Amino acid sequence: MTEASRAATPTVLKWIGTFLRPYRQQVVAAIAFLFIGSLAWLALGQGVRLMVDEGFLSGSTERLNQIVLFILGITLLSGAATFCRFYLMSWLGERVSADIRLRVYHQLLQLSPAFFARERTGEVISRFTADTTLLQTVVGSNLSMALRSGVSVIGGMVMMGFTSLKLTGLVLLAVPLVLVPVGVLGRKVRRLARASQDKVADLGAHVDESLHEIRTVQSYGHESRDNKVFASRVEDVMDAARGRIRYRAMLIASVMLLSIVAIVLVTWVGAHSVMGGTLSAGELSAFMFYAVLVAGGVATISEVIGDIQRAAGATERLIELSETQPDIVDPVLPKSLPTLVRGEISFDQVEFAYPGEKEAPVFHQLSFDIRPGERVALVGPSGAGKSTVFALLQRFFEPQGGEISLEGKPVDSVSLEDLRKQFALVPQESVIFATSVLENVRYGRPDATEAEVEEACRAARADEFIRELPDGYQTQLGERGVRLSGGQKQRIAIARAILADRPVLLLDEATSALDAVSEHHVKQALDTLMEGKTTLIIAHRLATVVNADRILVLNRGQLVASGTHDELMDSSPLYREFATLQLVDGGMRTSGDGLRLSGS
Repeated sequence: MTEASRAATPTVLKWIGTFLRPYRQQVVAAIAFLFIGSLAWLALGQGVRLMVDEGFLSGSTERLNQIVLFILGITLLSGAATFCRFYLMSWLGERVSADIRLRVYHQLLQLSPAFFARERTGEVISRFTADTTLLQTVVGSNLSMALRSGVSVIGGMVMMGFTSLKLTGLVLLAVPLVLVPVGVLGRKVRRLARASQDKVADLGAHVDESLHEIRTVQSYGHESRDNKVFASRVEDVMDAARGRIRYRAMLIASVMLLSIVAIVLVTWVGAHSVMGGTLSAGELSAFMFYAVLVAGGVATISEVIGDIQRAAGATERLIELSETQPDIVDPVLPKSLPTLVRGEISFDQVEFAYPGEKEAPVFHQLSFDIRPGERVALVGPSGAGKSTVFALLQRFFEPQGGEISLEGKPVDSVSLEDLRKQFALVPQESVIFATSVLENVRYGRPDATEAEVEEACRAARADEFIRELPDGYQTQLGERGVRLSGGQKQRIAIARAILADRPVLLLDEATSALDAVSEHHVKQALDTLMEGKTTLIIAHRLATVVNADRILVLNRGQLVASGTHDELMDSSPLYREFATLQLVDGGMRTSGDGLRLSGS
């Protein structure tokens, strides 16, 4: 997020205008009521003049009563207009804020994992929530106050001119003095507001990270250290806010001081005109009413302008998010996959390095083919690129060279939606959402019936423990599934993949979190699930790979060996070393369904 990327004020206003455009009627109505209310207030000045000149000084009770009724009528009209304006502007603030959140969230869902690797999630969330809330306040309240005050200032100046050109001329001489601090200090407030919002976002990122990993924080007794880091970042927020507050206070104080001094001096000149007989007492009273109205309007504008400048900084950040272009996009003319995808996969001379890490490539001329319905295990040391194979297959990243194809079609020639709906993923760290069991499993196929969800859970051997939960399938699992054990989370994730029923399965050590009994049951479910499907299994232990049709051994970005377990034990020193380490680490035993590691 560089200085060059920051939007200018006209861009900010134009961007907000695009969200207001669908609600033209409400905007027009709000402006109409704003003018009605402001003009009613301006009419009160004439009521003051009439009350002094034709009420008090004339001694006519009947005329005084008429003038009072006139003033009360204007006040009632102003109150009704204020209610309608406030309601409409507040509604517009809420609506625009909601629409901006929808736009930004939609854009965030299009961005590739590379974006979230660069930007901290907590900072993105801060922009998404705090910045839109600030914008909502400005559109719904502060902007309304600024517009109303602007109308009052202009209308008041016009009415002052009708009352006394001489005194109005003196007031106009003071206006440039008042506008100087608005221009100079206002720009400073905006720049500091942007810096302040960035510090708040940094603080939010730290909170999100530490609370997300609260078990690790507490396990290592890191609370005091995290408290110190948090306190330091809170102070950074305060330091950034302190400068903004100081300049904003200077802005408000200077505008009010200059405005009041101008009013006092103009009143002094006006009093001399009354005593000289060139101005009536009522006209001076009306003039002072308008002068106070104008001064109040200027003071309100100067106070609100700080919030508007602060919101402008926040809006710039939202514009950046909403206009961030995805790294991965659909082809212009996407090709269609066959109606029945069998799962034929090919990597041909693939070159890949993660963004910003071109000096450390993951793959160098990686090539392999996977036949439809084949069960293939990927093994190799950490960093060999096993998970990267999954990411490239689903086009979360683009290779720098070579070609990846599904069913003979390059994956970058197929629409992202069509491509990704061919894969069912079971990650090593199960993803559980803060919703019910039913909705967590249904995530794999949102249109599935409750009976289909239950059938998938039975196949994943999850139905039994689910029914023991307080509300069964309607039990809320809490953030990231805190109410479940690791094995239970894994079975929910497997049930999700079973329900999705997609032609290619991507299993990242899908049974790693299960005890021996659960693993046995889930393996049976996976065996059923894998029938007729192409399956890629990331494996870290032999229990997972011995029954694979083929094992691909990856090392330093290349495929170094391929074959069955027995073949590789004879032909691949690296695989033999890998297998031997597994043997030494866990020991092995034979069970009814093949070779397994003890304690797995």
